[in-house]
Amino acid sequence: MIIKTIAAFLSKIGKGLVFAGEDDRGIGVVEVILILVVLIGLVVIFRDQLTGIMNSIFGRIAEDANAL
Repeated sequence: MIIKTIAAFLSKIGKGLVFAGEDDRGIGVVEVILILVVLIGLVVIFRDQLTGIMNSIFGRIAEDANAL
């Protein structure tokens, strides 16, 4: 009885996976989300370097603005 129940459950899961594999409407959304996750991860990893670069750029802008 338990084996039949497990087999029926796995069969339903398998049918759901096949059905989900045929539907490609959400692929664009998944790709955008994955790209955003990677970009956010890179920002977190290189946060100190990015902060230093931005401070340097804004420092130069401030110096050039004062020179005018």
